Amino acid sequence: MTADDGLRLSGTMTLPGVQGPYPAVLLLLPGNLDREGNAGKGRVELGRALAAALAAQGVATYRYDRRGVGATPGDWRATAFYQHRQDAAAALRQLAERPDVSVAGAIGYSEGALHAAALGAREGARAVVMLCGHAKTGEETLLWWAARQDEIGLPWVMRLMVLLMGRRTMRDLAARMVAKVKATTGDVARVYGMRIGARAYREFLTYDPRKDLADVRVPLLAITGDKDVQVDPDDLDLIAELVPGPVETRRFPDLTHLLRRDPGPATQRTYGEQYRRPVDPGLVADVATWTAARLRTP
Repeated sequence: MTADDGLRLSGTMTLPGVQGPYPAVLLLLPGNLDREGNAGKGRVELGRALAAALAAQGVATYRYDRRGVGATPGDWRATAFYQHRQDAAAALRQLAERPDVSVAGAIGYSEGALHAAALGAREGARAVVMLCGHAKTGEETLLWWAARQDEIGLPWVMRLMVLLMGRRTMRDLAARMVAKVKATTGDVARVYGMRIGARAYREFLTYDPRKDLADVRVPLLAITGDKDVQVDPDDLDLIAELVPGPVETRRFPDLTHLLRRDPGPATQRTYGEQYRRPVDPGLVADVATWTAARLRTP
C-alpha cells in the first residue's frame, strides 16, 4: 500500500482459501507496534491470530507497519495522530479497489480502534470492530488511567517516580504531564527527560471520538475487557448511545487490555506473564465470526 504522500506502507495480505472476490478488513494497531502487534518484549501477537481466523471465515486481512516501524520507513515519533489516520484511509481505499476484494471493513485495537471508527464514519469502511477503544478525549482517558493506578496501588518503582517528580498521586503526575505536552511545539520533544512524539500526543489529547462515533452508520462492534485498566470499560455504554447505526458492545469477563484473560485483580503488573500466552481464542473467534457475517450482508 502507498500513503497519500507516496511513502510505501510495508504490510502483509492474508487471503482466504476461496476464489475471490471476497470481503477484506484493514487491521489497525497502535503506537510503535508492528503489523503483528509487537514491539520488543511487548508482544500482543494479534495480527496473525486474527488474520487466520478471518481467512477461515472467507475474509482477507491486510495489516501494515506504521511509519518508522518494522519495514516502513520514517520516524514513528514524528508522525502525527492524524497522519496515521490519513495513512489508514489511503490503505483502506486501495484495499477496497483491489479486483479480488468485494467490500472492505476495518478492525482497530486501542488507538487503532479510534481510527477504525473514523474510517467507518468518513472513509467508507463497511463494518467496524473496536477492540479496547475509548469514547472520551485522549486527555480524559489518560487521566482515568492514572486515577485507576492510584486505586489499584502503584508498584514501588512508580511510587518512587511520582515522589521524585514532586507529586503525591499518579493522577497529579499525569495532569502535570498533560500540561507539559500541551505546551510543547514541534513534532518531537522531551518531557521529564523522555523523548516523545509531542505532536501526536497533543492531537491525541484533544481528539474527541464522540464526533466520529456519532457519524458511524455501518455495523460496529465494540469490545473491551472488564479487567482493562488502560481504557474505561464503561465507555462501551457511551459508544452504544452515540453510534446511530447497528451497534453491539461486549464487555468480556476477565479480559485485559492485552486481550488475554486474567482471573486475578485488574492490574498492569501481570503484563509480563500475559505476553507469554496467546490472545484469547474466544475473542478472536467472536471478532472473526461477527466481521464475516456483517461484510457478507449486502
